[in-house]
Formats: sequence, C-alpha cells, structure tokens
Amino acid sequence: MHTDDGLARDFESLRGHLHAVAYRMLGSPAEADDAVQETWLRLADHDVEDLRNLPGWLTTVVSRICLDMLRARTARREEPLDDPARLDNDTEENEPEHEAVLIDSVGRALLVVLDRLGPGERVAFVLHDLFAVPFDQIAPIVGRTTPTTKKLASRARQRVRGDQATGTLELAAQRHVVDAFLGAARTGDLEGLLAVLAPDVVRTADTAALPPGLATTARGASVVAAETVLLRRRSQTAALALVDGHPGIVVAPHGRLLLALTIAVRGDRVAAYRVIADPARLRRLPITLLPS
Repeated sequence: MHTDDGLARDFESLRGHLHAVAYRMLGSPAEADDAVQETWLRLADHDVEDLRNLPGWLTTVVSRICLDMLRARTARREEPLDDPARLDNDTEENEPEHEAVLIDSVGRALLVVLDRLGPGERVAFVLHDLFAVPFDQIAPIVGRTTPTTKKLASRARQRVRGDQATGTLELAAQRHVVDAFLGAARTGDLEGLLAVLAPDVVRTADTAALPPGLATTARGASVVAAETVLLRRRSQTAALALVDGHPGIVVAPHGRLLLALTIAVRGDRVAAYRVIADPARLRRLPITLLPS
C-alpha cells in the first residue's frame, strides 16, 4: 500500500527518468516539465492500490501526454522560433546555460531530426530505441497494433539515422574538415578558419540568413573567415549533421532548426558552403545523424 508521502517519494525517484522521456519526445524543457507535472496529477487522482509496476505505468502516462502535446503542436505547426539576426546579438541570452547542457546531453542534431518525425513515429522511436520499451507496450500508447508500431519505429529510425552504410573513408574525411571549420568558428579562431577554408572558398546564403549589410555571396578565405568570426555566436548553437547526403552543419537554438549549412569539401579544405534559412527549403532538406 502506498501512503501519500511514500507515493510522492516514489514519484520523485522517477522524476528524472520521466523528464528524460518527455524531453526527447517534446524537445522543450518547459513542455517536458509540464508533461511530468501532469503525470503527477494523474497519479495523485489514480487508485494506486492495483499498481504493480509504477515505473511502467508512469512511463505510459507521460508518453500519452507527450503524444497529445505533439499532435496539438502538429495541428498548429509553427514556423522556426527565432530570427537568425537575433543570434548575432552579444548582449542577448539566446539559450540559457542549463538548457544548453541539457541539449548537449541529448544531442542537438538528434533533437533537430526528431522534430521532423510525426507524433506516433517520434513516440515509438524514443520509447523503443532510446529507452528499450518493448513494442507490445508501446502499441497501446500510439493506438496501433504491435506490427504497425514496429513499422512506425522502423520508419522513424530510417529518417533519424539515414543510410548508415554511407560511413565511408571519404565521408569520415569530409566530417573531419567540417568539424575543424565548426570548431574554429565557435572560438572565433581566425587562423584556424584560414587553415580550413580553401583560398577561393565561396559562401552563399539566403537573404534571411544574413544581418543587414552582408552580401548573399562572399568570396575568398580572408573575407569568409572574417565574416565567420563576426557571426561566431551562431556556431554556439550549431552541430554536425548529414545534410543532403554530406557532412554539414545545423544551427538549432533551443534544439529547433533555424539554419542549415550544406558544405562542399575539396581535399582537406572547405571549398564552398551555402546557408539555408528559408523555412520551406529547410523542411524539404534531407537531414539525418552522421554515422558514428
């Protein structure tokens, strides 16, 4: 028998797990907090005498709450949450430190890709692939049969991970170059940028991706490197991903895709890259996780 104090203690011992599940499903710390709080309220109103598996029951409840929230979000599908120009303001806190740590613990690129899944796909993938919940327990949550739930998760897995067979030596070499570019951009390392940019590098960008005064095309390593240092705050919310089949970069404040960089590598240098900001183009752009 659970006493009220005992029930509260049991719930608190599971709060971290429930928040981890909810955050991966929703991609928002605040919404995850709301989902966990709603789970507690439902537990408090439930007859707990017949609960033999409290962790399983709570995981099911929080998952159903998250699924409802995802469906509501899809119905009012919002555009990207921010203006790229706001990322360049040194006086503005674009992402609180605690949220940045939480995002890094999950993976910024993973959050971007999960955000592209349908509600049922996301719930099935998160529960099975990230938390090892059996499909026969997931099926009632998403309202599908077990075989259909397996297909949901399989489809989601393909969209998250893409073709992992593409982990070739060439891809690894390209990834090394893009990683070096992003690392130098994050620290504002001008010499590092000049070392990784081809002398004749070309940067193109959607107008919406640029602050006033910057041309949509920039040419030459010195020009592109200086611009990258100027816009270095953007790289603080960036991560590597497979963008349109090649190693690239996603800029995702709060884990939500705002910009994507498609990057052409020649030898051990960045030969060209394009910054995409148009919401319609971003939605169509294939983005998956880079192979390990």
